[in-house]
Amino acid sequence: MMKSWMSLAAAAALVLAASTASAQDTLRVGTEGAYPPYNATDASGKLVGFEIDLANALCERTQMKCEIVQQDWDGMIPALMNKRYDAIMAGMSVTEERMKQIAFSKPYSTTPAWFVGAKDGVLKDAKTLDDVKAALKGKSVGVQRSTIHQNFLEAKVPGVDARLYDTQDDLNLDLQNGRIDAGLADSLGWKDFLASDAGKGYDHFGPGLTGKDDPIFGLGVGIGLRQEDTALKAKLDKALDEVNADGTLAKLSVQWFGFDTSVK
Repeated sequence: MMKSWMSLAAAAALVLAASTASAQDTLRVGTEGAYPPYNATDASGKLVGFEIDLANALCERTQMKCEIVQQDWDGMIPALMNKRYDAIMAGMSVTEERMKQIAFSKPYSTTPAWFVGAKDGVLKDAKTLDDVKAALKGKSVGVQRSTIHQNFLEAKVPGVDARLYDTQDDLNLDLQNGRIDAGLADSLGWKDFLASDAGKGYDHFGPGLTGKDDPIFGLGVGIGLRQEDTALKAKLDKALDEVNADGTLAKLSVQWFGFDTSVK
């Protein structure tokens, strides 16, 4: 009888070990699918973009299977903490505020934030950040909610009517239809809109804003991770070093953005 129980216990241990190994062999990556060219959803519903390709490249280096999970932006960190996925790759900037909740990999991309408005609108003469702030006083400015851009607008641009949007596309639509006077977002978030027919009458004004201008903008975009997942962080940092060193990161960046946004 004792031998039988020991056999059952050993079998259970083997099943548990196999299950754990299987879980470690798959990297579940949360992304928004609504922030091109970082991540987007094509006409067939497939997730595409720079971060989708980068995630697959990192999984290849770490010998893990990639499972991409779509998640609305404002639930991105809570879903990570609730273990819906293991990592966030969603154009998320590495900031001190976010590092109070989660850990980050090394940054893999950095681009400035832009204020965008109509070419003949309230920002038409704005060249400096002070010009921008003066021109927008009492005006409506759109930002995507729960972003560094919302944080900067509310903390550093007094006297504006901040309008919050779930997606960049919703922001673009209201700007195009004159429901807001300007918007603030990452330069790459504006890329498709400014290149489209709908965006022909619009441009960016004032300086491009980065973490060098204000710490609110962070250190660049990185992979969000649970703080306790130190082994996974080390594995992904090593893989990022490898794709950076062999030119894969720069190649993907140029493919999706038109120029190299990688952090050297």
